[in-house]
Amino acid sequence: MASERLKIKLNPTLHNPRLLLGFSGWMDGGDVSTGTVQSLIDKLDAKKFAEIEPNGFYIYSFPGTMEITALFRPHTKINDGIIETCNIPTNTFYVSEPDDLILFLGKEPCLQWQEFADCIFSLCEDFGVETIYFIGSVAGLVPHTRQPRLFCSVSNPGLKETFQHYGVKFTNYEGPASIVTYLTATCKQRGLKMVSLVATIPAYVQGNNPKCIEAVTHRLAGMLDLSVDLGDMAATSEDFEKKLVEVIQEQPELAENIQKLEEDYDNEIFNSEMGDLKNWLEQQGIRVD
Repeated sequence: MASERLKIKLNPTLHNPRLLLGFSGWMDGGDVSTGTVQSLIDKLDAKKFAEIEPNGFYIYSFPGTMEITALFRPHTKINDGIIETCNIPTNTFYVSEPDDLILFLGKEPCLQWQEFADCIFSLCEDFGVETIYFIGSVAGLVPHTRQPRLFCSVSNPGLKETFQHYGVKFTNYEGPASIVTYLTATCKQRGLKMVSLVATIPAYVQGNNPKCIEAVTHRLAGMLDLSVDLGDMAATSEDFEKKLVEVIQEQPELAENIQKLEEDYDNEIFNSEMGDLKNWLEQQGIRVD
């Protein structure tokens, strides 16, 4: 069945490829999941080479109020009576052969998770992928003036030793699962390794967040040993933050709450990640509280 839905159009030459996944939907707050992967596709000049056909994986019509049904229906744009776009979900694989990297941009499926996952695993088998990465994001109590925190879950316990050196926190969570959780849980049975990295981003910043996209792209590029110039993204990030500061200055209550977030964030970082420094300072008689 996977072979019927998975359409491979090119056969790139790869040696020890990695697969990076980005999904719109459940864990794409601030467009960080799709924005990060799209940024790397652009920076690496990655080429389309395969896709998963969407038929059967999505609900397009759902009973309920307009607000509910709008979450499922394809988005369209009509200009002066002419239909310009009608966006049916796409699930596309890109490849950067020099970097031995496959990148995937898609929408989390509503239906048939097992078959959707089989399409991804089939591509991994065809091209010798042994490790899958996912990058995502969720809203959290994080100030926009600090770097997003990365939370990590893995398919194999041995991966924790590797990724703890990247300054990630390992996830503690119980609740609704995503296709990413399903993929990660299934990887071990398939003889694959998978790492899910989820950034926490400011809950009070709505819509596309260039600052978090740039920060996460920078960290992910380091993990994947990619040589990319992010100078333009850094400039866009700075402009975004300047505009955000202007908005916050007009809302004293929000500014006060952000200051509290900053204090809590800094205290947590200092206590959990700089414990040795804290102990050394206290030994020198320097108070840190």
